[in-house]
Amino acid sequence: MSEREEFRVPTQAAPISHYTDAVRAGDLLFVSGCVPVDGAGRLVGGDDVVAQARQVFANMAEILAAAGASFADVAKVTVFLTAIGDRAPINAVRQEVFGAARPASTLVEVSALAIPGARIEVEAVACVPEGAAPHQ
Repeated sequence: MSEREEFRVPTQAAPISHYTDAVRAGDLLFVSGCVPVDGAGRLVGGDDVVAQARQVFANMAEILAAAGASFADVAKVTVFLTAIGDRAPINAVRQEVFGAARPASTLVEVSALAIPGARIEVEAVACVPEGAAPHQ
């Protein structure tokens, strides 16, 4: 397969390393880890993991939409938390954004994330609907 498209969403903070917001390869969309920052790269939510989770999923929603996808199209998420005990509070946010869709999921506790103060990062793989047009 040679069909590959990179997505860099202008409303998202600039990448802090050599990567882009998402890459579409065929019908699959690979969304880079989303952290709780605003468009200028500032941490959102302070020490409140629920507020941070809401920002993470808001960022992810913009990236998915830019590729013509939505949370209903997400097949797999990997959630990184700095405290495994935060799983329960963020689960309510997950239920809000995914609704009836239940992606495959992995949860990993990590000692730190690349953004100081971030308590959560989420990456995803989505199946882009046939004929979906990017919304850049």
